[in-house]
Amino acid sequence: MNQPAVFIFERIATLCNILRESLPPCGLKVTCISEKNELIRSLEARQPDLVLLGPSCVGPENNLELAGEIHKLSGSARLVLVVSHSSEELAIAALKAGISDYVKYPFVPGELDRAICQSLFLSEDSKDVPLCSDPSLEGIVGDSSVMREIRARIARVASSDSNVLITGETGTGKELLAEAVHGKSSRRNKPLVAINCAAIPDSLLESELFGYAKGAFTGADSNRDGKLKAADKGTVFLDEIGDMSSYGQAKILRMIESKEIQRLGCSRGIPLDVRVIAATNQDLEQLSKENKFRKDLFFRLNVARIHLPPLRDRKEDLLSLIKHYIGRFNRHFGRSIRGLSEEALDCLLAYDWPGNVRELKNLLESIFVEASGQHISLADLPLQLRLRCNELKSLFGNERERLLWALSATNWNKSKAADKLQWSRMTLYRKMARYNISRAG
Repeated sequence: MNQPAVFIFERIATLCNILRESLPPCGLKVTCISEKNELIRSLEARQPDLVLLGPSCVGPENNLELAGEIHKLSGSARLVLVVSHSSEELAIAALKAGISDYVKYPFVPGELDRAICQSLFLSEDSKDVPLCSDPSLEGIVGDSSVMREIRARIARVASSDSNVLITGETGTGKELLAEAVHGKSSRRNKPLVAINCAAIPDSLLESELFGYAKGAFTGADSNRDGKLKAADKGTVFLDEIGDMSSYGQAKILRMIESKEIQRLGCSRGIPLDVRVIAATNQDLEQLSKENKFRKDLFFRLNVARIHLPPLRDRKEDLLSLIKHYIGRFNRHFGRSIRGLSEEALDCLLAYDWPGNVRELKNLLESIFVEASGQHISLADLPLQLRLRCNELKSLFGNERERLLWALSATNWNKSKAADKLQWSRMTLYRKMARYNISRAG
């Protein structure tokens, strides 16, 4: 997998280090350059995916002039400008100069991350960007503050051996999170056994989970280990624990408390050393109050807790997720799709994603089966999705009206308006120019 190449042009070493440390954790190959001549030579020698122009290398006007020179040497490189002041005039000049985005320094937390990810994502020649260099966290995609905190929490939780309860709506990625906790724990070289608690009827629960002894029932012609024994020394993942029957809950509670299991048809206990990670899309605390879930089991499971928010509440992660899955499906299908058109991306950002990340993944996979071009266009999206996007957009009127609404709601703060609309700042300025919108008008 190719690492995207980023040139940082900044003459002050301390500022260059700050810029480098502020880049998103995307496995980027970063080169710091302090002299213009060195930058020109580097651009002539190899083509970067993105050039980050620092705040002190030259003045803003010369920076825009420099952008033209960079485009001549490396037409495919995306440009992001870091400035010590910002204005509407600067943004329009940057747009005309072909700069992908600009960010004011000192940074608002996450702003440079978002600009870099969006610029790399929208680059026609960009390849798949691994969003995290830690293989155990590869599936935990997103650079929003909540996802960063979740990754940090995974590391803290994994270092202990406590039971873990993962909550979140269906499709948010609870099993991936369980795999990440196991992958960073001291048990990572031992089995991780996943059990769907909603899929095992009480009549088969004991034999499936605990195993059975020879002669326990007709057809039991030998001893057989259950799924829990297969997880010995490792981790057992109890998925959809909220859907488990009261009979099953009692059996699991006893296993956790006694640290042993008993095969069906056998009176002798077998020691069991497992870490339990449970997941549910239900409110176990409320179910416990309603006596629909055992309080004692809830307390046993709810030692370390991680909540995965729905995708509609962290839409800033959509770009990272889309890029992640485009890269995965390019490898799987042997394709070279580079990204989405702006119209298609706007539609996905407007959609509310009731099926969460799983729905996004399945949507992109179905598009890969049918799409023929190098970019996913609005026409490639399913008709029902396009209709739903139009319905959501109509809640705010047409695009010009939505733009005016966002600017008015944020007192014409361009960064906040772009966040409200889930656009990059440069997209916001392109739309303002298209609809001839200014503060005076």
